[in-house]
Amino acid sequence: MHDIWNPWHGCRKYSEGCQNCYMFYLDKLHGSAKPSSLVYKTSSMNYPLSKHRNGSYKIQSGETVRLCMNSDFFIEEADEWREEVWDIIRQRSDVKFFILTKRAERIEQCLPYDWGEGYENVSLNVTCENQKRADERIPILERIPARHKGIMTAPMISEIHIEKWLAKGFIEEVVCGGENYDGARACHYDWVKSLSEQCEKYNTKFTFIETGTYFVKDGKKYKIPGKRKQSELAYKSGLSHSGAKYDYRLVDSWGIPIAERELYSPQFCKSCDNCGSRPICNGCTNCEKCKY
Repeated sequence: MHDIWNPWHGCRKYSEGCQNCYMFYLDKLHGSAKPSSLVYKTSSMNYPLSKHRNGSYKIQSGETVRLCMNSDFFIEEADEWREEVWDIIRQRSDVKFFILTKRAERIEQCLPYDWGEGYENVSLNVTCENQKRADERIPILERIPARHKGIMTAPMISEIHIEKWLAKGFIEEVVCGGENYDGARACHYDWVKSLSEQCEKYNTKFTFIETGTYFVKDGKKYKIPGKRKQSELAYKSGLSHSGAKYDYRLVDSWGIPIAERELYSPQFCKSCDNCGSRPICNGCTNCEKCKY
């Protein structure tokens, strides 16, 4: 999946879903010289403004950029840098930005001065790893003005019921996935199926991206090593569905709406056909590593 923009790196564990955080695991695996709890500005701050030699942007109009996958967008330590990010998001009004946080209570105070009812190209999302956090974070998300809102239930560590919020229509999509790496807790098929059915009832897009390392179905616990296999099994479950269509009003630097035919169209290779993340992915980077 691309593109990911990490203007800062590092985080502090904040709630139950953080227990086996993949960022801590991968930092350790790669021998990071800095502790994972240290939040620092990266050299990727201006990534969305990067251009090819011909002057065109590397990130094309219409692509989706996911922010701070190695941190939390609203973490306190990044307060001094966040305005730089908002400024870049304003400049790239032709790109969709996906913001995810566990720190829902900090969203409102960290929004830019000109936020108003929300930026047309930004989706605000909260992580709801269990019912406790869904009950805590979704009401906050509901109150905050935004053009696009969503829920991430990953890692899913309990059954979650969100019907009363889905019925209100402000949640555009729900993304769901199991847990990986050291100490991974099991995700249950029945939990995912229940959430899928809740979303289907209210015509909300639901994407089951991966089973996680341990997956329970029909009373049996399976160990599924490898994220590719986990993603394939999520796809084969048939639990994902598109839901109601929602649009982003993307404009160029002059504020002129960009025609759909001029927006980036994802290209997928053969190995993408059975990928659970495909419905939310920018497509293949043509790196040829998969040899398909």
